[in-house]
Amino acid sequence: MNGVLIIDKPSGLTSHDVVNQVRRILQQPSVGHLGTLDPLATGVLPLVTGNLTRLAQFYGASEKTYEGVIRFGFATDTYDSDGETRGPAQTVNVSLEQIRELAGRFVGWIEQMPPPFSAKKIKGVPAYKLARKHQDVALKPVQVEIKEFEIVGVDGDRAGFRARVASGTYMRSVAHAMGQQLGCGAHLQSLRRTMLGEFKLSQAHTLDELDAACKAGKSDEIFIHPRRLLPEFPCVTASEEVAALIRNGRAVNLPELSQARQVKVFAGQRELIAIATRIAGTLFHPRIVLAAEPMQQLAAKR
Repeated sequence: MNGVLIIDKPSGLTSHDVVNQVRRILQQPSVGHLGTLDPLATGVLPLVTGNLTRLAQFYGASEKTYEGVIRFGFATDTYDSDGETRGPAQTVNVSLEQIRELAGRFVGWIEQMPPPFSAKKIKGVPAYKLARKHQDVALKPVQVEIKEFEIVGVDGDRAGFRARVASGTYMRSVAHAMGQQLGCGAHLQSLRRTMLGEFKLSQAHTLDELDAACKAGKSDEIFIHPRRLLPEFPCVTASEEVAALIRNGRAVNLPELSQARQVKVFAGQRELIAIATRIAGTLFHPRIVLAAEPMQQLAAKR
């Protein structure tokens, strides 16, 4: 089974937990995800299955959109509500104007310190493994981009927000840094991812919905139509002759797409067989081949 589906990740599960559950439901060992969510977080978790796991390389820099709540008054060691409190809690009442002004300082390119409980590696070891053992986590600040950061409301010590960020941005670190600047501590109370790349929350299904669809023999209805993947790449439907060449890693002429740099090549309406890159003129070479020629067709040619 080759495809892409969007799971609405529940809170309390790691992204890897979700992958394992989907492997069991689909009875498909080859399943991966296109962008980790913390256990606390919910929302859009795109999964790739079968040969389409190779598409992950095109989503490494995908933009993400979030909604969430920041709580002021105390920090935690994980920078979110799953962690242990650091320092005494303070009674805080923040104003909408105050937090909007503060949030404005984080828009654009900023230097951000990743959380100690994160997957960032230190000499090959994920930081969270060191943090759990109470070992020093010597992370370095990195440049990240926050494209939009809107405070939508304030209620006592809590501020609701929407954010659109580039890959690599930790909203936990944003919450922690805002608390430091206010001098009262803060942490991320909740987070929901509403978009990753072209994938939206409206396309997401719960694990229970996926399980029910599979039991009813309707799992195809859960998967994203492959022509909607990577919308920045034009689609071309290859003839049988051209498809056979592409499946074998051969360059082909695609005159109808002479201006495109990369294209999605299909055999029929739904079978994505390759991502091809233009070499020169109308000549394209498959960058990755996603589907080999069916064995029955190979046998018929012998």
